[in-house]
Amino acid sequence: MNNPSEGLRLPQFLIAGRWREGGGATLAEIRNPASGVVLASYRAASAADVEEALGAAQRAFPLWRATPAYERGKILRAGAALMRERARSIAHTLTLEQGKPLAEALAEVQATAEMFEWCAEEGVRIYGRLVPARVANLRHDVIREPVGPVAALATWNFPARNPGYKMAAALAAGCSCIVKPAEETPLTCLLLADALTDAGLPPGVLGVVYGDAAALSNQLIASPVIRKISYTGSTRIGRLLAKQAAEGVKKLTLELGGHAPVLVFDDADLKQAVSLTLAAKFRNAGQTCISPTRFYVQEAVYDEFVQRFAAASQALRVGDGLDPATNMGPVVHARRLPDMAAFVQDALDHKARLVCGGREMHERGFFFEPTVISDVGDDARLMRDEPFGPIAAITPFAGFDEGVARANALPFGLAAYAFTQSLRTANQLGAALEVGMLAINTCKVASAETPFGGVKDSGYGSEGGIEGLEAYLVTKSITTAY
Repeated sequence: MNNPSEGLRLPQFLIAGRWREGGGATLAEIRNPASGVVLASYRAASAADVEEALGAAQRAFPLWRATPAYERGKILRAGAALMRERARSIAHTLTLEQGKPLAEALAEVQATAEMFEWCAEEGVRIYGRLVPARVANLRHDVIREPVGPVAALATWNFPARNPGYKMAAALAAGCSCIVKPAEETPLTCLLLADALTDAGLPPGVLGVVYGDAAALSNQLIASPVIRKISYTGSTRIGRLLAKQAAEGVKKLTLELGGHAPVLVFDDADLKQAVSLTLAAKFRNAGQTCISPTRFYVQEAVYDEFVQRFAAASQALRVGDGLDPATNMGPVVHARRLPDMAAFVQDALDHKARLVCGGREMHERGFFFEPTVISDVGDDARLMRDEPFGPIAAITPFAGFDEGVARANALPFGLAAYAFTQSLRTANQLGAALEVGMLAINTCKVASAETPFGGVKDSGYGSEGGIEGLEAYLVTKSITTAY
């Protein structure tokens, strides 16, 4: 396999405790989206490779399950320590294969290590309970057990976070795990797996395969070995996976698409609202499932908000994520560029106003300008479909009821944001908005100890918090007569 980037991790597969090349017929490439240059190529995992990984996970599960939670936690904490020690190297690889600025990549790696630490600590608190019996000679025990081998299916926008969060919870719960990182960005996940194996994770407890996403996912989900699936990706694919998982009556966590609304009320601190939402909007070039995309601004402050937001957007420096001066990197695929242009043109066709941006940029790489479009009607595609790119749509609203109704109008319900100085408004929003996560006067919606997940077409189940760990457990009731 060719590897033109010196020092870059070779694309390999972790199967039964051994790193090796894939046996598939498909030759895939990993490209740097900032330049379009091929970083490495690899042969995809074959069906035989996946079967071997499944067999290893099946054999390893009873041994890992029987390992005391405290001992499992020691290995995960040691792995997290190695991730932190190697964070800059891992972040460099992440930026090369995904494109986001190095500072964002480093923060992602650190957050991933934190999730391993948190799950390691929480794993020793997988408690059951004793239920009072109705008669004197009975005892009712309720215990929690690991569900079994897990298939963790991750997408490309967070190459450390997406696979790492799934691995951390599954391993802490006592499950063996086969992770399938995105075929476009697998190298970061390999570095996480390196840290875990170097920390002493037993062979077979973790497997890593990737390549033909549809074929590998189908094979993993259909296998009787797999008892739990966790998927991060699009709603369209999530629906297909849910049908497949239902055939085997398998537990499933789905973290799917979002189209996050932002409600800015006329009593909001506009400087704060612009600063925080701008950073969240253009983080990872807008390729974030919780990215604020639909901005509803109350009429009295609408013009000022648009002017401030556009000025700040134009001040962003777009470029290679390895450049310390870069504020926003490229989109991940060349095919995303015409998609962004189509969103802009459709909005203009629906009488919206292009305030800034709206074009491809740079001769090399996959760059699109930070784009602000105002006066966007609800009939524009931009207000109905998630753009998953650096485009912010801003539109005015009159009052609370209208703003909430428009925010709730779509089938998505992952994250929402609101800015107001009114405690009454904030409390009302908490009850009224149909989302899994709501941030008020902040854009921070997730941490290791809080649940991350959505409702409606944005999926079900959570990552993070005790809910994220419980997703990898099953309940057993034991009644004993004595």
